[in-house]
Formats: sequence, structure tokens, C-alpha cells
Amino acid sequence: MQRIKFIDRMASGRLTRRQILQNAAAFGVAFTMLPRVTSAAEVLTCLEWTGYDADAYFQSYVGKHGTGPSFSTFGGEEEALAKVRAGFAADVMHPCNYSVGRFVEAGLTVPIDTTKLSNWKDVFPALQTAQGVVVDGNVVMAPADWGNASIAYRPDLIGDVFKDGETWGIFYDDAFEGKVSMLDDPLVIIIGQMVKGMNFKEANLITGEKLQAAKDFGAKAVKNSRFLWADATELQQGLASGEIVAAYAWNDTVKNLLAEGIDVKYAKPKEGYFTWFCGMTILNSGKADPALAYDFIDAWLSPETGKLLIEDSGYGHANMKSFEISDPEAVKAMGIIDPVEHMKSAILFEPQPSPVVNEQQRVWEEIKALKL
Repeated sequence: MQRIKFIDRMASGRLTRRQILQNAAAFGVAFTMLPRVTSAAEVLTCLEWTGYDADAYFQSYVGKHGTGPSFSTFGGEEEALAKVRAGFAADVMHPCNYSVGRFVEAGLTVPIDTTKLSNWKDVFPALQTAQGVVVDGNVVMAPADWGNASIAYRPDLIGDVFKDGETWGIFYDDAFEGKVSMLDDPLVIIIGQMVKGMNFKEANLITGEKLQAAKDFGAKAVKNSRFLWADATELQQGLASGEIVAAYAWNDTVKNLLAEGIDVKYAKPKEGYFTWFCGMTILNSGKADPALAYDFIDAWLSPETGKLLIEDSGYGHANMKSFEISDPEAVKAMGIIDPVEHMKSAILFEPQPSPVVNEQQRVWEEIKALKL
């Protein structure tokens, strides 16, 4: 009985390494059974998007180390950046190409040695050198997932608002007050200017008097939104129940709703729809062995992780082999195999200079305050 209690306490982590070694021989426990006891400094800590902290996304890491990293989740990169600047010790971060430069500028990133990544050779060549992946000659992000951002809507509830073509204008139409949901992001201001005829490249860099002039129109989408979302689960529930009839959404929302039998469509607005790609960046604020960071990143770059993204979320993956091992029907449903070709037909989110980000974020907070 005492031996069983000892093994139970050992397995649950209630004994120190010294206590385990002192008692193992007495209870006849082989040293090969002893768990590896790590200090807090040795645990890999990751800043990750909500929902991506499941073991399924990094199975080879779990297989090698017995457990996954420690996670702190976020709803947007600015939130994650603020957390690290405030002193949070993270080893790995999952930014997108348009935001990784903010971490580089803040002096928080470590160049990635791609020779330490076994799956790097299978990453789409164009993504290996894409904007945001390479900064100042260094690889600072290992591209992993990619997908779209557009309007998910309920055609059975929306009426004939799109009779003249699908448009982002629905969010700025007072007839839909309380029936739509926008992302909690300054992008709302940019999209508003696109609705008014400005091209994305110009709208993406809007500042000064033009930004102030855009403030009132951007506020319409905030006023009309039943809620501004940061958690896609809340968004999905709202569309499923009919609480909202249209929303800014990513691929997985549409795929999940269709799987539930919900009548939903994914728009190709006349102003354009967006595409994005994200990946893994090593930060210099962490305390873990850098080898753990490389194991985690390599797990994310594996074709098995890509297969999961393609089949379960409708997202693409940076590893070319992901498409070879995925369910052909899932790949067909995506309608996308080559991210480079895909990005030619969509608006690729682009990095913004930090002064632009800061000014747009400040105006965005002012707009949101009006809703309170």
C-alpha cells in the first residue's frame, strides 16, 4: 500500500526530486520509472491564439516531451505585445505576417535558425521569403497557418441587402443595427474607408486628418454591432442562433456552421476579401531551453498539423505535404492548394509602421468608448 501511495504521489508531482530519489530504492521503484522533474524556468511558455493551445496542433512535441507547453492565450497581437512589454516571459509567440514587425521593432525577437527545423524544407518556397517572414535579412517567423477573412452571413435571415452584390457596407448600414458583429480591431475603420471607395493600401496607412475624418463612419459599424468579438466561439454561437445575421469571420466559423447544418455563406465582397498567414516567432523574453522552442515550431510545421487545419478548420498550412495527406474532399472544399496563387486573388494583410498602428489603435479606442 505504501508503495502504491508513493508511486501515486510521485506521478502527481507531489514529491520533490530529492524525496523521490531517497524513497525509490526503499519501495523498489526503478529509476527508469522516475519522471523528469523540471523547474519552472525549463517549461516552454507560448503566447497563442485562443483555441490553438490543444495538444493536437503539436503532437510531435507532446510525443517527445510527454506534455505540451504552458500557454497564455490572446485575441489579438497588440494584446500579446502589451503583455510581453509588461514583463510576461514568453518563449514563443504566434503572430501574423502583418504584425510580427511590431515585435521585431520592440527588440523582442530572436532570429530563427531554419536548419534546426526538419519540416522547413517542405514549406512553400514563396512563404519562406515572404514579407513578415524575413525582416532585415533574418527569418523571424516560421509560416504555419493561413486563411481568409470575409463576411459570414445567414442568407435565410439577411433579406435582399446583397441583391446588387456582397459588400462590407452591411456593417455600416443602420438598417442592421444590432444584427451584425465586427471584429474588435481598428480594421473596422479601414474597411469603412474601402466601402467609401478608398483602396486597401491607402486605407491601411490612413493617419492624421484623414483618420479623424474616417472616425465617424467607422463608428457606425461599432454602433451597429451587437457585440465586437475577440472570441470566434461567441461569433459562431451568435450566427447559429440568429442573434446576428452577418459577421466578420474566418474560415473555421463557416466550416463549423455548415457542419451543424446552419445555412451560411462566405462572401466575396465587391470591395475585396482578405487573406492572411501566421506563424511562430521566438521571443527573447522566455526562460526555456531554446531547443524546446524549435521542437514546438517544428511540430507546428509538420504535415500532420496541416492535415488537422485543413480537415477541421478549413485553413491552409505552410507545409506542402499537408495537402498530400489530407482528405481529398476537405482539400476540394477549401478550393485552395497554393497559398501564393490564392493570395493573388485576395487582399493580403500588410505590415503597418508602428506610428500608424499606434494612432489607429488610439482612435479605435475612442470610437469604442462612444458605444459604452
